[in-house]
Amino acid sequence: MSANADNVTSQGGFFGHPKGLSTLFFTEMWERFSFYGLRPLLVLFMAAAVMQGGWGWDRGEASAIVGIYAACVYLASLPGGWIADKWLGLRKAVLYGGGLISLGHMTIGASAFLDSKVPFFLGLIFIVLGTGLLKPNISAMVGDLYPEGGARKDAGFSIFYMGINLGAFIGQLITGFLGEKIGWHWGFTAAGLAMIIGLVQFWLMSAKTLGDIGSEPTKHPDPVVQAKQESTVKLATGVGLAIIAIVFILVAAGVIVVNAQVVGTYLAYVLVSIGFVYFAYLLLLGGLDSGEKKRILVIGVLFIFAAIFWSAFEQTPTALNLFAQDFTDRNIGGFEMPATWFQSVNSAWIILLAPVIAAIWTSLGRRNINLSSPVKFAIGLSVTTLAFVIMIFAANIVVSGSGVRVSPFWLITFYLFLTLGELFVSPVGLSSMTTLSPKRYVGQMMGIWFLASSVGNLIGGLVGGEVDPDNLAAMPRLFTTTTLFLGGAALVLFLLSIPISRMMRNREGAKVDDPIEEV
Repeated sequence: MSANADNVTSQGGFFGHPKGLSTLFFTEMWERFSFYGLRPLLVLFMAAAVMQGGWGWDRGEASAIVGIYAACVYLASLPGGWIADKWLGLRKAVLYGGGLISLGHMTIGASAFLDSKVPFFLGLIFIVLGTGLLKPNISAMVGDLYPEGGARKDAGFSIFYMGINLGAFIGQLITGFLGEKIGWHWGFTAAGLAMIIGLVQFWLMSAKTLGDIGSEPTKHPDPVVQAKQESTVKLATGVGLAIIAIVFILVAAGVIVVNAQVVGTYLAYVLVSIGFVYFAYLLLLGGLDSGEKKRILVIGVLFIFAAIFWSAFEQTPTALNLFAQDFTDRNIGGFEMPATWFQSVNSAWIILLAPVIAAIWTSLGRRNINLSSPVKFAIGLSVTTLAFVIMIFAANIVVSGSGVRVSPFWLITFYLFLTLGELFVSPVGLSSMTTLSPKRYVGQMMGIWFLASSVGNLIGGLVGGEVDPDNLAAMPRLFTTTTLFLGGAALVLFLLSIPISRMMRNREGAKVDDPIEEV
């Protein structure tokens, strides 16, 4: 790390953290405004009747499309991290990604005036490509602000995570009101304007606050090898974009007919296979030493259980969003709240609780007490299990009352426990990826982390259509199945955390401040 970067990481101008965290905090905040502002509108828009301005599509199909879209957003993080590591560098990847996201939202907004679904789906593709470049690499830069690692890094990621949820909270309130009360495409366009604000902010502030961090890719010491790597990345990127363009044109022309639920099911198998193959490649052909291989194994374990967590969590924009619309009493003084406003409850809890959790990690760190990442994950899975137990009761009230609307406090309490679970999983996972990853693979490891989110989003979309007034009995089954999977995963991970921590303590060259060191 250069002297410039050392100076940047030592500053304490943002809640006692490096000033660069403020730049990344607000960029991510506006990007999450745009992403979360758009996503919950999608299933409601596509499932709404034509006379209500929607498409009138089947709920299962609409929910599956949202799942595929969100899965692809996170899946794109894997090549996005690779492109940044080998070619663009983290900072350019974030800039180009933000530009593509902005273009995507504007294209979706313009589709209202073109009387065609083609621009709508083209805009979703632009957002997928842009988020793939932005999402893993901005998180990797946060990690670079804390070369010392440890509890302060976990606290920094918790603050960063608060920015994510501040954007999500504001975004869903604004786009939800505009989309549901005024017009769907007003909500879509507002999400795009937010990304433009974030992009301009990053462009203006990054040089002042980030120093050299992210300005260059991780280069191979041999210029010939480096040139070959860049050529490979450029060729692969060009071929990938060409394939996407060809498939899109064939689908738009009606040559290929797509069933979203079938595609989503097969895509789930593909995503799991990608994760397995990639970890196998790193362990067998990645040129890692024994210590690095042990770290990769730990990342693999966290990947599996993160995917389980996200498969439950990501039912919120589909199943829980539809539950809010159809089965929750949303009337307050004669005003009916938009259903998407309940999506902001999770973000509100994050904003309230993230500083508390960050302070806890810092306090424990001062006492040299560091819970291992697997233990934190297991606690998070356990608390999330309680969230879905609450929804079992709420769903049974709806069924017993033949579709009666329940109090909004059921969802508010659900989101409280879901949020607590999230705070034990997501920021800790982000921090662990940057801490455990070999430096030359850090961008790709962030992509792997988001691959777990991709799997979760896809599963959440595939099951989300089961919340339907015409099939009430499916809801308790959905929430009960989710509860059993989460509880079983938490128990298994608690048991695995003991040998994992022992393995990491015994590895050669272990660092004292490694957050995986202590149980």
